[in-house]
This record gives sequence, structure tokens and C-alpha cells, in this order.
Amino acid sequence: MVMTVHIRPDKRFHRARLKPVRRRQGASYLKVIARIIAIAVLAFGCAYWLLETVRNTSLLRIETITVIGNNRLSAGEVTTLVESLHGQNLLLADLDESRHHLRATGWIEDATLRRVLPSTIEVVVNEREPVGLGRFGSALYLIDSEGVILDEFSPRFRDLDFPIIDGLSIGVDGDDRGVDKRRAALVTELLSDIERQAPRLSELLSQVDVADPHDAVVLLSGDPVYIHLGAEQFAERLQTYEELKPLLSARVSDVDYVDLRFDGRIYVRPLDEQ
Repeated sequence: MVMTVHIRPDKRFHRARLKPVRRRQGASYLKVIARIIAIAVLAFGCAYWLLETVRNTSLLRIETITVIGNNRLSAGEVTTLVESLHGQNLLLADLDESRHHLRATGWIEDATLRRVLPSTIEVVVNEREPVGLGRFGSALYLIDSEGVILDEFSPRFRDLDFPIIDGLSIGVDGDDRGVDKRRAALVTELLSDIERQAPRLSELLSQVDVADPHDAVVLLSGDPVYIHLGAEQFAERLQTYEELKPLLSARVSDVDYVDLRFDGRIYVRPLDEQ
């Protein structure tokens, strides 16, 4: 007699066959991670080698500094301010620090530094424009429209013809070279207004006093009369004085000052009333 036996498949056998597969997948993951680490180490090593090569190569050492845009400052004066760049690596040099040094100089309003392969730095400067001679104590200094002191006046600037400006100092005795911004703004507005509306009178301006930030007092070349112009309508009031000057001279022999601050009224003080 023949017997047929049916054996049901055991699910556990199927689960057992999956275990080796999981071990093989885990091993492949480890291999992938190991390869990634090896590639990263190799890449880091290559980058480090490349950086050191670039850092130490003599081909990229800064040997030349060229200057563009300078007028009053000589190229030598500009290059002296960034002398520390010489010998540094062109690609690694800190140009922002050098730009900061340049902008700390009174003449230089702004500067741009450019790398020019293989070994040159190009410096483009934007110089400030002087508008007057600020007097501090017994010394004269070139100042710009913002009241920034550019340089001490010397024979090298003898081609410049600017009015002397008093009263800019924030100090009591006038020796302090700290500039009062309100007074500097008053000077700028006065000079700009007269230059725009009465250029002939602008050339005659000899002195400006802004000790009172609400009253600019001016002197014209060859005229000893102090002219009070206030804080506005500078050109218009100065032109009024020029028109009335013959009449004033005829009536008052020696005039100390003329006050034009009050529209419609002109106050004249004779010299002998002091």
C-alpha cells in the first residue's frame, strides 16, 4: 500500500532565506560608506595640496601696485598706504583691510582694489575735492564740502585759491581740529549758492566765518566790511550788498559791518561806534 504525505510549507523557512540577503545588504552599505570616506579624504588631501601650492608659488606674489584716479595724492603716497601687500599671495591677500587703510586718509573718499594676474594689484582711488581753507589756530587746512580735513595747506597747493574759513572748530579756542558738522554744512550751502547764482562774487570771497551756525559772515577781497548773510539766500543778499555799496560808502565813511539777515531792512554799523 502506497501512502501520499502532503507537507505544508513552513513560513519560517521563507524568513530564514531572507536573513543572508540582509547581511549582504548591510555589508554593501559599509563598503559604500568606506568608499565615500576614502574619496572625501583624498579630495581633502588634494585640496590641501593645491592650496599650499597656490600659497607658496612665487608666480602669484604681488610685485606691482598701480594707481589710477589720483590727482593731488602722488602714486607713491598711495602705494605707501598699501605697502604691506607687497610679497603677499595675489589670490589670498586681504584687499578689504587695505581699502580700509586707504579710506582712513583724508584725501581718499573711496578706493577699489583689483587683482590682476599674475602679480599686480590695481588701486583705483576717488579723491575728495577741497572747497576751502579751514583755519584752526594759526594753521590752515584744506577741507572738503563735508568738513573733512584733507591736508595741511602748504606751497604744494599754491595753485588753489580758496576762501579762509573760520569758526569750524568744535573747540572753544579754535585750535581743536574737530569740525562742527552744522557749521561745515552752512559753509557748503553758502559756497554752493554763491557759486551757482553769483560766480563773479564767488571769486571775490576772501573769508567766511561760521562761528555762529545761524549766521555766516563773509569778507570780500579788497573790502574790510563784514557782511552778515544769515543762514539762507546767500547769493541774493550778497548781490544786494554789492548794489548798495556805493550808496553806503557815500553816507558812511568807515563801515564796520552790514547786516542783511532781515529782509527789507539793512543794518549798518559805522566803525567809530565800536
